[in-house]
Amino acid sequence: MFGGYIGQILFVDLTTSTITEEALDENLARNFVGGYGIGARVLYNRMKPRTDPLGPGNMLGFVTGPVTGSGAVFGGRYTVVCKSPVTGGFNDANSGGFFGPELKKAGYDAVFISGASQEPVYLWIKNGQAEIRDASRLWGLDSKDTQKMLEKETGERKLRAAVIGPAGEKLSLISCIINDGHRAAARGGAGAVMGSKKLKAIAVCGAGKIPVADRAKVNELNKACMAIINNPPDDPMGWYVTGFKTLGTGSTTTASALSGDSPVKNWAGVGIVDFGEEKAQKIGAQSFDAGYKTAKYGCANCPLKCGALYRVDSGKWPLGETERPEYETAAAFGTLLLVEDVEAILKCNEICNRYGMDTISAGATIAWAMESYEKGVLTKKDLDGIDLRWGNAGAVVEITQKIADQDGCGKVLAQGSAGAAKIWGKGTECLVAFLGVEPGMHDPRLQPVMARTFQYDPTPGRHCKGGAGLSGVPPSDPSFGQADVGGTCNMEVLNSSGFCMFSMFASPPGSLPAYIAAVTGAPFTDKEVYKTGLRILTMRHAFNLREGLAPANFQMSVRIVGEPPLKEGPTAGITVDHKMMGEKFFAALGWDRETGKPERSALEDMEGMSDVVRDLYA
Repeated sequence: MFGGYIGQILFVDLTTSTITEEALDENLARNFVGGYGIGARVLYNRMKPRTDPLGPGNMLGFVTGPVTGSGAVFGGRYTVVCKSPVTGGFNDANSGGFFGPELKKAGYDAVFISGASQEPVYLWIKNGQAEIRDASRLWGLDSKDTQKMLEKETGERKLRAAVIGPAGEKLSLISCIINDGHRAAARGGAGAVMGSKKLKAIAVCGAGKIPVADRAKVNELNKACMAIINNPPDDPMGWYVTGFKTLGTGSTTTASALSGDSPVKNWAGVGIVDFGEEKAQKIGAQSFDAGYKTAKYGCANCPLKCGALYRVDSGKWPLGETERPEYETAAAFGTLLLVEDVEAILKCNEICNRYGMDTISAGATIAWAMESYEKGVLTKKDLDGIDLRWGNAGAVVEITQKIADQDGCGKVLAQGSAGAAKIWGKGTECLVAFLGVEPGMHDPRLQPVMARTFQYDPTPGRHCKGGAGLSGVPPSDPSFGQADVGGTCNMEVLNSSGFCMFSMFASPPGSLPAYIAAVTGAPFTDKEVYKTGLRILTMRHAFNLREGLAPANFQMSVRIVGEPPLKEGPTAGITVDHKMMGEKFFAALGWDRETGKPERSALEDMEGMSDVVRDLYA
């Protein structure tokens, strides 16, 4: 087996309570790397088409990459894969913290769960031994208390666990999977899939060693990265390093709110006009840290340490120890709702972490309800008497708690904005979603390439997927399509390998293939990055095609691209030509614009895709 891999995958069937180990196939590792690359390939192989996402036939995978836990800086991430109950297509959700490396030290590169238990259970894995255990005492606990109880039950104070809170147990479509109390595999309803299987947690503990082919080369690459981190260049990449090292992702919150990057008032407002500089300053990490910060923390193998512990012992919502909200959370519960109250944002962040809810979708669902309420589409009666006006921080906290508890209107809103609109039969004119998924907090009217990524990535609405963003090639350039595909392929490999995307800001050029080659011992070049990334992208796309999702299904709410354009602010008058970007992307890929099918000859040239050729061209 290559370096970087343990060489074992665990398959668990909760219906029959059977656990099976299989050797990781070297061709699978070579062709699909890890993470959602291997995840997509396994799900395509082992799941029947048109499987009910919340039925026992759906498969839920927890997949590491070769650099996860290898000692490579920024190499600490893992990916959850499944069929999404929101989109009906392929779903992946990425998370950091310490769960991924611990899973490998416990003996496995990946765990795939199928079937469904009749009663709550958790999976306990220690040093290559796995067992299904009763979780009746854990059911109903929040994510942080679940972690504590698992430590008590197993006697292992250093175990790591991926868990669901009450939101996942109750099948909320905006529920997520939490590890380390605050790191979230958050998008696409993965928490609901885990809840549908009555699987409360996967707890792991191990003392195994992760093999690395060329440790000296990994150390050399680490030193080059540390040189950038310790002495960032005076350019945009260096500014990100400096900002994230001192204030985390929230270092950009104030600037994003004023520049047009952050969505405002459910994507219909203007930050500098509707929110203003004083409020934008309040919700930046500088303001948060000044009042609450007690310590820094980082994920496994991370020298940047972009997280911070807070202490909130007073005010309207005393929380005790909590965590600094990420940028996406501060924007989703701040600018998107016109909320400036720092304590309210901290409270909502804590609710989401404990109950296991995606902060992006939670904030965006409330924004949809706010606009619907403002327009009279939803009434105060619909909202259980809550006066859900823009900027009403108390109302936002109250309704976030109701969503978490699925109390009254919260049970409807727990299905996300598109789900709530369908249940209530109104409010579609206020929706901003992609196949039902609320998008990340970056406005395409400022960053046009986000429109294509939001719309046509196989997991739509994601801000951490690739594209032409870092290439500098504008959408109007004839080479945009190829630059967009190239950037996408690079991110496919980076995500699948187990790297954090922040490694892009703090690594010398060429580090990604060099790291993979050093860890695995197999040749890996820039050309391999492109070929492998294209194969992974195509595999995720093929899963969607088999589920009946063609390009025509991937429609967007057009206000996000400026139809009609804003009348004020930095992005006034801008309409993004998302159709043109989509055309260029599909043309560069060689995918049919109507059917979505890749060219048969190109598919036949890809290793490990013969069954996809057969399925698409039978």
